[in-house]
This record gives sequence, structure tokens and C-alpha cells, in this order.
Amino acid sequence: MIIVRNLSKSFPPDHEILSRLSFQADEGELIALIGGSGSGKTTLFRCLSLKLTWDEGQYIYKGNDISGVRGLEQFKLRKDWAFLEEKPNLNPRKSALKNVLSGLFFHKAWWRILSGTTSGDDHMTAMDYLDKVGLLDKAHDPVERLSGGEKQRVAIAKALIRGAKVIYADEPISGLDPEAALRVMEDLKEICVKDKVTIFCSLHQVEMAEKFGSRIWGLAEGRLVVDIAGRRLTQHEKNLVFG
Repeated sequence: MIIVRNLSKSFPPDHEILSRLSFQADEGELIALIGGSGSGKTTLFRCLSLKLTWDEGQYIYKGNDISGVRGLEQFKLRKDWAFLEEKPNLNPRKSALKNVLSGLFFHKAWWRILSGTTSGDDHMTAMDYLDKVGLLDKAHDPVERLSGGEKQRVAIAKALIRGAKVIYADEPISGLDPEAALRVMEDLKEICVKDKVTIFCSLHQVEMAEKFGSRIWGLAEGRLVVDIAGRRLTQHEKNLVFG
């Protein structure tokens, strides 16, 4: 699904963040990305989701070279992708249901966007996605009353209802208690298996990467130093990533 060749990214004047990364990511994979602070994890996700431009490299998505797309073509591509941040991008005063419904923006008729109305089918679809992440009973609660883990699961439902084929989850369980973190990771893994969504998930916790990643990538100083099938990392592999 995604092939990248020699991705590089620097910030002025000459601070190299990513150095000639090459990899392939397939449909339904959960790729767990580990690395120390400043290793380039967030920058990689922002480059892959076209939030940042690349300095050089080739980007192939669904068999098409999208390295140089701009404007409307870039906008169309972003409909396939969702970006989950450590602090979910949700409206705290609106209910969980309305936040999920906002994920339909790309798919709604123009007159529904202007009027702020939703169809009965849209409403039921949003409820189904909240049920999928175990939050049906919280559908009408304002997001500001939800726990950190629940907010992240609302964000996952919002990504799914918009039809995301690829999710970039940047430290989605940072700051969550162990039980909430486990539930979020279980939800992400289930989405990969059942819906064939490709998920890139950056994590501080190596044990979570080992438990849930179908593949594990290790970044160090902007280079991909580990790329293995999901399993326990050897001490040598950990040393490559964390020094």
C-alpha cells in the first residue's frame, strides 16, 4: 500500500531530522514506531500525512507516485488518512456522538455542512462506531467529561467514520493509566485485523510495541535502525534504538 524510498527531511539551516528512510507498509499492519525523544517519530508521521513537505525521496501510495502532489490532489489524498495526536483534536463542549459525526465532513452534502444537519443513517453509523470502541453508553456525554482514554477512543471512532485507510497515531497512549492504554491499543489492533486499516503508532513503551505491533520500527538520529516482525526485541536491538 505504501512504499517510501530515501525520505529525507531537514530544518534550516542544516538540522537533519530524517535521513534517507526506505520502507514498505502493507494493508492491515500495525507498525509500532519506537525511538528516543528527538529521534524523528513525529516528523516522520507529519511527512507521511503530507503535513510537512519532504526535502527528497519518493512516496508511492496505492501504486501511484504522490511525491509531488499539491493543492486539490493533496486534499483528496488526505481523506484517506487520519492523524491521532497525544491530545485528541475534539470539541470538548460537544458530545462524543457529535464529535464522531464531524468526521463525516468530507462525505456530507454541501447543504448539510452549511445547515449543520445530519441524516438518520449518519446518526446510526456514528453510534455503531462508538459501539465498536466500547463507548455507546457515553454517546451523549460532553467530551470534556470523558477520561483521557475515552477521548482517544472517540478520536479513533471519528477517524473510522471518515473512512480512513491509514491512521497515524502519535503517542496515543501517553499519559494514560495502564488499563486505558491497553484498551486503546486493543481497539487499534482490532481495527487493523477487522477493517484492514494500516496504522502507524509511535510509542514510548517498548512492551506495548512488542505486544501489539505486527511490525516494529526503531528510529535513532533520523535513521531506521530496526525493522522487524512484531516480537520481543533483543538487547542489541534496544541498544541500536536507545543507545
